[in-house]
Amino acid sequence: MPWLLLALCVIGFLVASYFTGVAYHWLRPDTRWIPAFCRMGKDACASIIFAPQARIFGVPNSVVGQLFYLAVATAVLTGGLDQSVVRLLLTAVSGVAVLLGAYLTYALLVVLRVHCILCYTSHAINLMLLALLVATS
Repeated sequence: MPWLLLALCVIGFLVASYFTGVAYHWLRPDTRWIPAFCRMGKDACASIIFAPQARIFGVPNSVVGQLFYLAVATAVLTGGLDQSVVRLLLTAVSGVAVLLGAYLTYALLVVLRVHCILCYTSHAINLMLLALLVATS
């Protein structure tokens, strides 16, 4: 199961990195080398990156996501998940990420009225990470 946690972290990190690059204007939302099914449309995904809901503690949510995915991947690779304190902490943070994702999904659908496949993908990854962390404890 560690390989599945790692795979989800890699995918989540890549999606979050893309969002971070667009948020800081390092990347254009429609960058050609990004696969077409992942590219952000200016009227959809890209528009929500600059919405108030897209920031927590003043930084883009994607930066917090990058740190989370790195923490989980590091714990998997170093055996940190074998320590109950580390597993409990990451599971708690994962639970917060899922709750935040539920709110952000609501904001996407009801407040902003935007569909963002990459956002939904990130939230699904967070839910799967939480399920795996709980299941393997």
